[in-house]
Amino acid sequence: MTKKKAEWPRRLRSYEWFGGTGKNAIMHRSWMKNQGLPADTFDGRPIIGICNTWSELTPCNAHLRDLAERVKRGVYEAGGFPVEFPVFSTGESTLRPTAMMFRNLAAMDVEEAIRGNPVDGVVLLGGCDKTTPSLMMGAASVDIPAICVSGGPMLNGKWRGKDVGSGTAIWQFSEMVKSGEMSLAEFMDAEQGMARSAGSCMTMGTASTMASMAEALGMTLSGNAAIPAVDARRRVISQLTGRRIVEMVKEDLKPSDILTKEAFENAIRINGMIGGSTNAVLHLLALAGRVGVELTLDDWDRLGRDVPTIVNLQPSGKYLMEEFYYAGGLPVVIKAAAEAGLIHKDIVTVAGTSVWEGVKDVVNYNDDVIRPADKALANPGGIAVLRGNLAPKGAVLKPSAASPDLMRHRGRAVVFESIEDYHARINRDDLDIDETCIMVLKYCGPKGYPGMAEVGNMGLPPKVLKKGITDMIRISDARMSGTAYGTVILHVAPEAADGGPLALVENGDMIDVDIPARKLHLDVSDAELERRRAAWVSPVKPLTGGYGGLYIKTVMQADSGADLDFLVGARGSVVERDSH
Repeated sequence: MTKKKAEWPRRLRSYEWFGGTGKNAIMHRSWMKNQGLPADTFDGRPIIGICNTWSELTPCNAHLRDLAERVKRGVYEAGGFPVEFPVFSTGESTLRPTAMMFRNLAAMDVEEAIRGNPVDGVVLLGGCDKTTPSLMMGAASVDIPAICVSGGPMLNGKWRGKDVGSGTAIWQFSEMVKSGEMSLAEFMDAEQGMARSAGSCMTMGTASTMASMAEALGMTLSGNAAIPAVDARRRVISQLTGRRIVEMVKEDLKPSDILTKEAFENAIRINGMIGGSTNAVLHLLALAGRVGVELTLDDWDRLGRDVPTIVNLQPSGKYLMEEFYYAGGLPVVIKAAAEAGLIHKDIVTVAGTSVWEGVKDVVNYNDDVIRPADKALANPGGIAVLRGNLAPKGAVLKPSAASPDLMRHRGRAVVFESIEDYHARINRDDLDIDETCIMVLKYCGPKGYPGMAEVGNMGLPPKVLKKGITDMIRISDARMSGTAYGTVILHVAPEAADGGPLALVENGDMIDVDIPARKLHLDVSDAELERRRAAWVSPVKPLTGGYGGLYIKTVMQADSGADLDFLVGARGSVVERDSH
């Protein structure tokens, strides 16, 4: 199913700034010409914005200026005029309190930068976790032709002859240090080989997941997600993307044509097949809200139930993104999904052709990296959405990263009232906890810890680790890194800071977890919960000034994607704004 192409040539959006002989047009053109532009630059050709999240404070994206130059080559080759501009870069590894708090701010920056400037189409250059969704959210709200190109993953980490995954190795090694299996000196030595090239995490963390989601949604050229950052083919696809956006402008192929309900359903299925990050739930819910597509947690659960996880990558499996790319990358997964009848094959992508057309001829070169369904890493995979009196609006868990023996479990709650409380008590010998307990962390949701920090995958106490136990059930209203693993129940909604039942859990309460039945139950009577609620006072002191104050007042809960409520839905015609 392809969209009918618009008439070409025609007057473009940028004409409102640069066309004609009036005072304003001359003023706009003359100022731009101080950069040494020939007069015929403004002859009606497409003006292409390159929306760049490059920043040396965002290590995953620190190489994007080079890719921007490759995009420019493609734009020039196709007869367009490229203009690069910076937008807010949400660096996962350095930004405090958490990059997720600023995803919505970055999306606002992207939206207004595109809306307010004379561009006919945009190339969205991202990579690090939140940069990809923020770019798509902002561009979708404006709805002019847009296409993504990712920075790509780092080369495999290497340490003492072994592959180590960025992020995943941190969680593994830090637990090994606490259990006495690894010395601090060895941990420090391993640091040197974890991130040895440009690019984002080379596990199936959130960065690689969201690159895959962009491709699964149809917002990138086929094959974009997995090409390593330093592979020459990353530059090639950037140049081809520059060529393609010019044609998209001519065809008037916009995000609203691509980001349909069917496209989101495809992405959810693909997320299950790759063992993608739980963070994708938040980002796709928020993106869907920007384009007016009704997408819910129930869609995530329904569409993930019969999907096998076939990509054998850390943190769920064995390999890293290099092997995934060499095996054929995401197109192989999409082809397998299409052949199994799991996705909509005929919807349009930014290539102007159907999903199936982009993948029908690809080959799987390593069936241990991308497995056949009958040898799946986990079946079902997907995302499990749990509900019950502890999470009336839902909570999520990634089955492919969880322990099978914990899928049904009843345990005594060990409660941490804040992340500071957790850090203060977790290593104490007198902590009353064993491997049968369930760890509960409060006040780390969108409002409680502004932005939902990635602290949900709490490290286990040393007294448990020293027994050889490597997993326990953990429950919180926080997020966890896409590089993390374990039986971790996240995004509990409503969050504790919003008065959700999680705030009422006390030490010693019994909690029943039944993941196959999708149940999360606090075994406390309704009357007792009401008594606790009457006495409850939130310990959270909300931010009041600046963006932080705006965020706290308007952020929605995790089950709605944690976007700001006033940014959701139709944003009005971009042309109306242009004419003023």
